[in-house]
Amino acid sequence: MRHIYLDYNATTPIAPSVVDAMTPFLNDHFGNPSSSHALGRATSEAIEDARAQVAGLLGCSHDEIVFTSGGTESNNLAIKGAMFRSAVGNGHMIVSAIEHPAVMEPARFLERLGFDLTVVPCDSNGVVQPETLAAAIRPDTRLVSVMHANNEIGTIQPISQIAAICHKRGILIHTDASQAVGKIPTYVDNMDVDMLTIAGHKLYAPKGIGALYIRDGLDLEPAIHGGGHENGMRPGTENTAFIVGLGRACLYAGKAIDESPQKMTELRDRLLNNLQMMIGRSLKVNGGQVERLPNTLSVVFPDVVAAEMLQRIENLCASTGSACHSDSSSSVTLNAMGVSQKEIAGTMRLSVGWTTSQDEIDEASQLLVDAWESCPAARRSDFERDAQLRS
Repeated sequence: MRHIYLDYNATTPIAPSVVDAMTPFLNDHFGNPSSSHALGRATSEAIEDARAQVAGLLGCSHDEIVFTSGGTESNNLAIKGAMFRSAVGNGHMIVSAIEHPAVMEPARFLERLGFDLTVVPCDSNGVVQPETLAAAIRPDTRLVSVMHANNEIGTIQPISQIAAICHKRGILIHTDASQAVGKIPTYVDNMDVDMLTIAGHKLYAPKGIGALYIRDGLDLEPAIHGGGHENGMRPGTENTAFIVGLGRACLYAGKAIDESPQKMTELRDRLLNNLQMMIGRSLKVNGGQVERLPNTLSVVFPDVVAAEMLQRIENLCASTGSACHSDSSSSVTLNAMGVSQKEIAGTMRLSVGWTTSQDEIDEASQLLVDAWESCPAARRSDFERDAQLRS
């Protein structure tokens, strides 16, 4: 069975060029990067090349990039590393209500250790307003962490405005850019952030590799302790093949960053237009009034449970929300936006990627509408709407 994949926000396939770049380091070039002999030097040089490629995508210096095992570790290093610079229990941090668990859970852990935590809300469009965050700042606030782009509905946060507020008060700012990197420009100087998280598997690199941008001169407490790898920030023998893969993925993304957003926007909007033409104005878009990721569509199918719809379409890969919250009723973002439980139940996240085609979009649109119409509640809703139009 041929599958139509519209779940690129959950994970991406590994790009063929990334596989090609990795393969020599899974076979021939197996040396330890810390070894001084030829095999060690070859892997060390490959890691530094990859570091420069990641830095190029972010517009930063290569020595500001630390490789990790993924977005979760990067977030933990940023949050714990920043707060542990002070005595345990001494200080305040702020995160937004729409954060991924990879940010929220480290923050809650620090709260249990005695640090103070404030969770600021978002508005009805899923955007954290700078003035709301500014009002939560205290004299002892040390860190603010707000994601760059939301993983559930794609809304883009005003990071540069938030950074300006933070830096005026001498506060560090971290952004989890796992969903944004490679889809839209993520230049650290434009955002003026102190730390930024990358997750490789959202970027056509393998799962199990990521990176953290740490502004030059910023000293963090390592999340784990050991040797002096990655400037002491991430001890452990480097995963050379996966690091090379992330570097190649970032290089590829950087070359496509000018044209890729437009292509994905066209596909996303084609999907929405198809659905609206067949279902009508009762189809709601979460966060549809503000700037969103070009590939992400969070749509509410009226009067149905989206999970039940998906069960009726065996060859369509999509989701009802974050892959880390597969139960639609537990949607962090939609709950924070004040969306009703009925609409949360009807929400589906559809995300396109580099290889998505117009034919796949059109086929997926028809499959979704057929599934929606096959649900009894949807047929009743459709009948009632037609009756209202006739009257």
